Amino acid sequence: MKNLLKNGFIYVPLLTAIMAFSPNQSAQIPQNSTIPQEAPSELFECRPVDNATFQSGEELVYKIYYNLNFVWIPAGEVNFRITDEGSQYHLFASGRTYGSYEWFYKVRDNYDTYVDKNTMLPTLSVRDVSEGNYRLYDKVSYDQKSKKATYERGRDKNTIDKRGLLNLNDCIHDVLSIVYYSRTMNYDNAKAGQEFPVKVLLDEEVLPLNYKFLGIEDKKIRDQGKWSTIKLTPKVVSGHVFKEGTEMKIWASNDANKIPLMIESPVSVGSVKVVLKSWKGLKYPVTAKKD
Repeated sequence: MKNLLKNGFIYVPLLTAIMAFSPNQSAQIPQNSTIPQEAPSELFECRPVDNATFQSGEELVYKIYYNLNFVWIPAGEVNFRITDEGSQYHLFASGRTYGSYEWFYKVRDNYDTYVDKNTMLPTLSVRDVSEGNYRLYDKVSYDQKSKKATYERGRDKNTIDKRGLLNLNDCIHDVLSIVYYSRTMNYDNAKAGQEFPVKVLLDEEVLPLNYKFLGIEDKKIRDQGKWSTIKLTPKVVSGHVFKEGTEMKIWASNDANKIPLMIESPVSVGSVKVVLKSWKGLKYPVTAKKD
């Protein structure tokens, strides 16, 4: 994690756009269930998930802005796509800086995750990261039944220099599957201020984080007008990118699609905003948009 955090700010919105809109990834609660005030560990089983929220063919595009000295600079885009692979979904996310920004910092990041449709848990995930001079290829195969994962890592897929086996001790998500699983949740019974634990496998570590549900809010989204939103704030890992006490905020559409609309976060130098630019292939009409 530390190695990734020391690489420029543009990695952060890609990771957080995937990772931050995330309820407890282990508590496989069906969509219409009540979210418990406290989720005891014995509930964390690989239970079936009723996905009535998204479908194959959905595509979401986000624009990334960086604020330095009170000027918002359009820096790049993040694209999310879903395709049907029989008993699995193939989830894909890619992050790219704009050509006009690459004199400062160039990014070409790709994430591929295959998830079981029944549980929304990953069976295979691949991160292929290129950020400035930093390169990483990270492939993880999950055996959710035995709660183990095997991985291989290197500078690229032709230069693997590390392999290993991890004991997960739980049913667990990666950074891409967790955002889609979270969209199957029903927040109707959640209370403002309610906190939920989050675990995610990243860089050979299971990271314990948490997030707080802040309630329903009408929010003006840059270039998109006013929306009814689900507002969340996740805990972030302080270090080279985030200062201690940093508060990130996420707004998602308060309708049947539950699509993340905007993320705002200060970073060590300036601040970052990730804003929904376009969408297609949604399962339901967009009803949260107010103008």
